[in-house]
Amino acid sequence: MADMKSLAKDTAIYGVSSILGKFLNWCLLPFYSYVLAAPKDYGMVTDLYNWTAVMYILLTYGMETGFFRFVNKSEEESKKVYSTTLFSVATTSIFFIAVCLLFNSPISIAMGYGAHPEFIWMMCVIVAIDAFSAIPFAFLRYKKRPIAFATLKMVMIFANIVLNIFFLYLCPKIYAWHPGLIDWFFTPNYGVGYVFVANFLSSIIGLIILVPFMWLKWLFDWPLLKRMLKYSLPLLILGMAGIMNQSFDKIVFKYLFADKQEAMTQLGIYGACFRIGIVMMMFTQAFRYAYEPFVFAKQKNEDNRKAYADAMKYYIIFSVFIFLGVMYYLDILQFLVRSDYRVGLVVVPIVLGCYIFQGIYFNLSFWYKLTDKTNWGAIIALIGSAATIAGNIIFVPVYGYIGSAWVAFICFFMMMIISWVLGQKYYPIKYDLKSAGRYTVLCIVLYLAGMFVPIDSMLLRMVYRTILLLFFGAYVVRKDLPLKSIPLLNKFVKKG
Repeated sequence: MADMKSLAKDTAIYGVSSILGKFLNWCLLPFYSYVLAAPKDYGMVTDLYNWTAVMYILLTYGMETGFFRFVNKSEEESKKVYSTTLFSVATTSIFFIAVCLLFNSPISIAMGYGAHPEFIWMMCVIVAIDAFSAIPFAFLRYKKRPIAFATLKMVMIFANIVLNIFFLYLCPKIYAWHPGLIDWFFTPNYGVGYVFVANFLSSIIGLIILVPFMWLKWLFDWPLLKRMLKYSLPLLILGMAGIMNQSFDKIVFKYLFADKQEAMTQLGIYGACFRIGIVMMMFTQAFRYAYEPFVFAKQKNEDNRKAYADAMKYYIIFSVFIFLGVMYYLDILQFLVRSDYRVGLVVVPIVLGCYIFQGIYFNLSFWYKLTDKTNWGAIIALIGSAATIAGNIIFVPVYGYIGSAWVAFICFFMMMIISWVLGQKYYPIKYDLKSAGRYTVLCIVLYLAGMFVPIDSMLLRMVYRTILLLFFGAYVVRKDLPLKSIPLLNKFVKKG
C-alpha cells in the first residue's frame, strides 16, 4: 500500500500539471473552432500536428525509456547516462533541422503546403526542440522533482496559449482599430498560420527555460550509448508503429478522397471531436509519467508484481469513471466546438475506448521492457500498425472518419490482447481479471442506462446521469477503494 500511495502522490502531482496543461490546451479547441474561418483550417492543424507526433517518436528513438532503464542500473553512473542521452538526442535533432531547412521546398510541395513552406520548417523546428526537451524532463522525473517538472511544463503551455490568443484574437482587433501599430509583423489573412507561429515561439521559450537543467559536466560514453541504442532502437520501431496507430488515419485522410477540400473539412471535424476525448489521454499520460520511473525503480525490489497488478486495477477503475463522466455530460461538452463540427460527436465514445485500451496496453507493455525483450513490443506494434493502415485504406473512403475511429478501436484492443497473452508467458503477473471484468460489465450497463433512457429535459437528464455516476463512485469505494485508504481524505474519515 505504501508503494501505491507513492505512485498516487506522484500521479497526482504529474496529473495536476498534465491535466491542467492539457485542459488549457484543450481550451484552444473551442477557441480554434470559433475563431478559425472553417473546419478545413482546423483540418490543417490536425494534419500537421499528427505529422509532428510521428516525427517526435522518430527523433527520440526510444531514448527516453532507455534513459530510465540504464539510469536505474546500479552499475551505471546517473550523470553519465543523462549526458550521453542528451548529447545523442541533441545531435540527431540538429541534423533533422538542417535537413528540413535544406529541403524545405520539396517537402512542403509533397505534403500539399507549397503555398506556405514556412508551416513546414516551423513544425520541423518545433518537433526537434520538443524531442530534445524530452530528456531534461525525463531527468526531472528520475530525480523525483514533479513540482519543477510541472512548473516548467506550465510555463511552456501558458506561453503557447497567450501567443495563440494574441495572434488570433487580439491582433485582428488591434488591426481593425489601428493597423499602423502592428502591420509591420501582422498579416490579417494569415489565419491558421499563426497557430504554428505561436507554437514555434513557445517552443523556443521552453528550450530557454530548460537550459539550467542541461548545464552539467559532459560525461559522454560511446560504449554506453551503443548499449542504450541496442536497447532503445527496437522501441523506436515500437514507438513508430504505435504512433502510426494513433496518427496514420489523420495523416492519410486527405489522400483517400478525390475532393481535397472536402477531405480537409472532414479531417477538421474528426480532429476536433477526437480531441474531446482527450480527457482520457490526460489521465493516461499523467499515470504514465509517474508509472514508468516507478516500475524501473521498483525492479530493484523483490516483491513487485503485486504492485503492478494493483496499479492496473486502479487504472481501469478510474478509466471507467472518466469514460462515463465524459459521455454523461457530452450534451454540455458539445458546446466546446462550433455547431458545424458537432456532426462528428458520434466518434467520442469510440475514441474514449481507444484511449482506455491504449492505457491498458501501456501498463501491460512493461513485461518486455523489464525482460529486455523489446523486440516483442516492436512486433506487436507492427501488427497493430499493419491493421491500422489496411483498415483505413479499406474503410475510410466508404465510411469517412467513422471508419477511422472504429479501426483505431479494434487495433488497440487487438494489441492489448496480444500483449497480455505474451506477457503471461514471459513475465507472468496475476492481474485481477475478475475485477476488470466486473468493472467492464458495470460500465456497459451504466452507459446503456445513462445514454439510452429517453429524458427530454436536459436538466433532468443531467441529474439522472449524475446519480448514476455517484452510484459508480459509491460502488468503487465500497468494493476496492475505501475512503480511509485515500491520502488526505483518510484524515477526515479517521476523525469522523
